Amino acid sequence: MNAFLWAGTLLVALELPLLLLAARAPRLDALTAVASGSGIFTLSLVLLAQGFHRTAYTVLGLVAAALTFAGSMVFVRFFEKELDP
Repeated sequence: MNAFLWAGTLLVALELPLLLLAARAPRLDALTAVASGSGIFTLSLVLLAQGFHRTAYTVLGLVAAALTFAGSMVFVRFFEKELDP
């Protein structure tokens, strides 16, 4: 095990509280949890790719970053009336 694998595993473990928050919180707080979780998820994928010495897997992290941003925008679009205070 190298430092990349340790750091990636720790970041994956840090996703669990955000997952619980996204499942149980109101929609606006869930959006915040998903947005912050997407950054952590992307970083953990890149770290795990470097730890396993598979540079092709780094593309998965970059694609996940773009798709989670697009998913957040879709979330806001469908619930924009409910998100207005």
